[in-house]
Amino acid sequence: MSVKFSIIGGAGYRAQYYLRIAQALPEQFQISGIVVRDEAKGRLMQAGWGVNAYPSLDELLDRETPDFAVVSVNAADSTGYLLKLAGAGIPALTETPPAADIRGLELLHEKLSLAGARVQVAEQYAFHPIQEARQALIRSGRLGSITETTVSISQMYHAVSLMRRMLGILFEPAQIRAMRFESRWVKGPGRSGPPVEDVIVSSQRDLAWLDFGGRLGIYDFTKDQHRSWVRSNHMSIRGVRGEIFDDRVKLQQEDRIPLQLELKRVNAGELENQEGYFLKGYICGEKWLYNNPFAPARLYDDELAIAGCLQRMADYTFGGPDFYSLAEASQDHYLGMMIERAIQTGETVKTQPQIWAQK
Repeated sequence: MSVKFSIIGGAGYRAQYYLRIAQALPEQFQISGIVVRDEAKGRLMQAGWGVNAYPSLDELLDRETPDFAVVSVNAADSTGYLLKLAGAGIPALTETPPAADIRGLELLHEKLSLAGARVQVAEQYAFHPIQEARQALIRSGRLGSITETTVSISQMYHAVSLMRRMLGILFEPAQIRAMRFESRWVKGPGRSGPPVEDVIVSSQRDLAWLDFGGRLGIYDFTKDQHRSWVRSNHMSIRGVRGEIFDDRVKLQQEDRIPLQLELKRVNAGELENQEGYFLKGYICGEKWLYNNPFAPARLYDDELAIAGCLQRMADYTFGGPDFYSLAEASQDHYLGMMIERAIQTGETVKTQPQIWAQK
């Protein structure tokens, strides 16, 4: 049975991920209307995607019956939509960050979480296939207790969400030291596509060390690194018995035998394989750590991760567990803001418990 969801902000860059996923997986997801305030853009979206477009949420709710709604607008506008959806009893999946500043995060906690509104946040990085595989290896216990992780993948709250998951951190306080290093590099692709000329531009690399007391998170990100053709993403996870270094795994077993393994990506459709071209999953040694639940759809990794958010949201809508709550999203945005404060001041910043962390 497919789940029906509406999209608020249906003409935006992020919203079109959801449209592509629903188009690729019609047996799982159906679009129950989109909200596009610009009526001309709405007509274009309706014609191009075959979905019903409405200029307001009120008009959509008059004609559609979604199981949940995706709120894909900027943080400043999302609160009003979330409150209206909560009033209508419709669960919401909202984009990151859920609010622009700490006061906005506090308002969401007071108006939504404490009122029992059903809201989750679409933070997809933890659901990328490689991250799912890394988390499965952590859960297996083969690395032992996790003590350190270095995240050099995306900016601020995205990276912090990965950092906390890998370390097993929830709302524990941190001491943060940070710096910014400026240099020059060649301008690469942006959201709009490849570079149109060869230009050398300024580069900002942010480094931060988050000491959670016995567990260390290292943040390392250069702006636009994740799109660059000349910079690499990186993640390492260190435990008592071994480490993951990108796709390499090193372990020392209790019998003192060392192992060197690989997180191997397995695709169908390569060489003589005739299953079609799609990701099958990740394997480490003789064990599958991740099996693609959306195979054989031809979705790339970021789309698979967002499809994972949608599937978890569908489960949550019908009584399943949280998968990335407003409280967790607020904590990650807060830690990201504290990293920026440490960079700007050059001082060690000590985080404080926030209201969303209180039971």
